[in-house]
Amino acid sequence: MTALLEPFRHGTMAGVTIIACAAALTTLLIVWLRPWLIRYAMARPNARSSHTKPTPQGGGIAVIAAFLVAANVSLSVAGLWSADMMSGMVAVSAATILIAVLGAIDDIRPIDVIPRLLFQVLAVAIVIATLPVDFQMTPFLPWWIERILLVLAGVWFVNLVNFMDGLDWMTVAEFVPLTGGLVLLGAFGALPPYAVVCALALLGALIGFAPFNRPVARLFLGDVGSLPLGLVAGWLLALLANKGHLAAAILLPLYYLMDATITLFRRLARGERVWQAHRSHFYQRATDNGFTVRQVIAHVFILNIVLTGLAALCVQANTPASEITALVTGTLIVGLLLMRFSRKQT
Repeated sequence: MTALLEPFRHGTMAGVTIIACAAALTTLLIVWLRPWLIRYAMARPNARSSHTKPTPQGGGIAVIAAFLVAANVSLSVAGLWSADMMSGMVAVSAATILIAVLGAIDDIRPIDVIPRLLFQVLAVAIVIATLPVDFQMTPFLPWWIERILLVLAGVWFVNLVNFMDGLDWMTVAEFVPLTGGLVLLGAFGALPPYAVVCALALLGALIGFAPFNRPVARLFLGDVGSLPLGLVAGWLLALLANKGHLAAAILLPLYYLMDATITLFRRLARGERVWQAHRSHFYQRATDNGFTVRQVIAHVFILNIVLTGLAALCVQANTPASEITALVTGTLIVGLLLMRFSRKQT
């Protein structure tokens, strides 16, 4: 039996198997759930929407369910369970389900801002509590202050992933390279094996969702998918930072970080209610400026491949100079794309 499990533990075939199983499970769940979603979870177009026809949302139910099943089963089959890991994965899975349920309710009947934030804080705090006891990115701060800052950063990351999920294939263009990048960096030893398995499962689940969300989308992810996706991705990025690769952990989601954060501050400066839906993100303005959906997605996808390459260079070189150079380069490249999205197509 041990010999049979060796390829699963260490080989490329193991990764392909996890991706394929997660993708297949997502597809099967979507086919099964879609009639119910059409009946109960239709997203109606409005002035802030990027779609023009009523479209079912809630595909995230399938994505998150497939991820949880594929990740936990794969960890068990691969023999990667330990007592500490089991408690950690149970906590992460519980937090993921909690925030997915919150998103599902919000998809059907919007929840007030304060209760929504409180549940998000609870889910993020549960995940932060699972981080290694020696986790500390800022040695100059007391650990408890850093934990509070991590919770706040986690809540922002969860919300920005939700905010950025406003265009067909946008989440796919962002998170397929991001999760693929985590798998690549895991192969370099930048992530613990259980985190690589989770990244593979999430990658596969997103690939299974992609055909249903391609422009023009037949299904949206919904808050039930985008909120837990941000939670799990943030957890994996924190584990990457814990291995001494903070620059890589920033580079992988840098497009989302810059688009959402710059947009937030611009809206705050204008005195807008930042918790309300809008069309101010750079990718949304790009479609208003003459870019097609496919052009926007192609730009974002290619950019994220470049950012993944920069993150890999950081991990391989593992020097302060390489990290600063990669961060500056990545910031400049993302900034150029944001400027391009802000200008009218000629």
